[in-house]
Amino acid sequence: MNLGTLDYDGERWALIDLKPHVSMRFKGMFKGIPEGQTPPFILRDRLDRAADLDWFMQRYPLTVTDRAAARLAEGVAAYNAQRQRLETLKRPDYQPLIDPGFRTGERPFKYQLRAAEMARANGGLLLLDDVGLGKTVSALAAVSDGWGLPAAVVVQPHLQRQWVVDYINRFTNLRAVMVKDRSVRDLEPADIYLFRYSNIAAWGNYAETLGCKTVIFDEVQELRHGTSTDKGRGAQAFANAADAVIGLTATPIYNYGSEIFNVIEFIAPGVLGSWGEFIVNWCVAHGSHWVVKDPSALGAYLQGEGVTLRRTNEDEEVSATLPPASKVIFEVDWNEGDAESNRELQRKLAMRVLGGGWHERGQAARELDLLLRQDTGIAKARAVAAYARTLVEAGEPVVIAGWHREVYRIWNEALADLNPVMFTGSESQAAKQRAVNAFMSGETKLMFMSLRSGAGLDGLQSVCHHMVFGEMDWSPQVHAQVTGRLRRFGQAQPVTSHYLWTDGGSDPVIMSVLGLKASQSHGILDPYGVDTEATPVDETRVKQLARAVLDRGTMEARGGEI
Repeated sequence: MNLGTLDYDGERWALIDLKPHVSMRFKGMFKGIPEGQTPPFILRDRLDRAADLDWFMQRYPLTVTDRAAARLAEGVAAYNAQRQRLETLKRPDYQPLIDPGFRTGERPFKYQLRAAEMARANGGLLLLDDVGLGKTVSALAAVSDGWGLPAAVVVQPHLQRQWVVDYINRFTNLRAVMVKDRSVRDLEPADIYLFRYSNIAAWGNYAETLGCKTVIFDEVQELRHGTSTDKGRGAQAFANAADAVIGLTATPIYNYGSEIFNVIEFIAPGVLGSWGEFIVNWCVAHGSHWVVKDPSALGAYLQGEGVTLRRTNEDEEVSATLPPASKVIFEVDWNEGDAESNRELQRKLAMRVLGGGWHERGQAARELDLLLRQDTGIAKARAVAAYARTLVEAGEPVVIAGWHREVYRIWNEALADLNPVMFTGSESQAAKQRAVNAFMSGETKLMFMSLRSGAGLDGLQSVCHHMVFGEMDWSPQVHAQVTGRLRRFGQAQPVTSHYLWTDGGSDPVIMSVLGLKASQSHGILDPYGVDTEATPVDETRVKQLARAVLDRGTMEARGGEI
């Protein structure tokens, strides 16, 4: 009996005239197909699709057209060969097969060459190595001998020059051109073209003309919102025109686990299926977000397919290159005089968050989040300054991480005699570079850094090993990125992260919510680690803040009655 037909049009598979029971089984396996849909079923081709179809037809033999049979045989062979090559690259006794064209006296570590070869074998890689393990060097090792050239590298604006001076010129013999503007024109011949996330949209239509065979997205979490942004659409144009795509980041997820879908689509499109397939198979709803219900399983799948690779400071290949890290969690006082909290406004916003209409709730949530986090940072600012002063006066250079301008103002006022410098979101690139130079030369021992402004910054590890968190972020991966500015290759001392919190405002709630985000990212990054089960979620972070505000108000009222 003919159970159905498999066809292929060069890009997509078509399942035609499946018998009802076969159709039911097929939809059970390929869950992106809507429950009520009947054949024909259309599936986008990808590397593992032929292997999946071949496996299905061992149970339900289908009539296969000539072009489908040819693609099936080719796809299964390619998939098996790739799997064998990836397994070889993962073996502990791996020996590098490529000889990168690095300058005399410079050579990648073995684990960096492993990443380079995996990117080549797979046609792309999302490299998730810990901050400081040299992801930039790994990416350059993939192309420095001429493979995949010319290449396009997309970076955050302040990292463009660092890529050229500290990496391309230092390690390779490649010629680099920095593209700093949005004026599309014919570019001079080069091996590597460096674009910025801030101008990549303007150059999207030029991607095919430029002919880059490899595109490298540094700090690829910039693309976590996918093609809904201009930079995402520009990046997609470059990815579509390339043969290989490499993404570099230690933190692909800043908020909820569903952001990984957008990042993966740039590196290995289709490996997570369509968006509909992804949320059906991998996610559960949490408010307006999608949360990965089993981060460990997703991480294991992506690593197993060779899409992602992650090494930590504790891995055998890299553990000997870095000093240990430690964490200090220290409670500081709340200074009500500095905060001048508008408790009545907080209570009104909290009530609107919990009981208002949809638009009213959203506006109130944003206002309450901003108000409480700023009040919290201000209230503990002087205590944070005193703590940092103790370290500096003991002779230790210190970086303090914060977020709000008013908090920086208090720190500057309290620590003015120590001549602090600033590396935040408000300074120009030139001013940031002057701040880095002053800190590294010893002109000052104190730097204020924004929680989200230090990505990619290198060199601080040569002079500092104390990171003080004077304000908290909702995302634990932001904290990891900031700490990674100090704990990286070249650090000679154990690195200490000082988390200064106060028992009031937003700090207690943020510390609680960080458990959710930590579990989302940890499972995806380290699927074989321990304690990776996703933390159950019952309410959004701002609703938790709102409840905390109202509970505090109730306690204060009761205290007044007594």
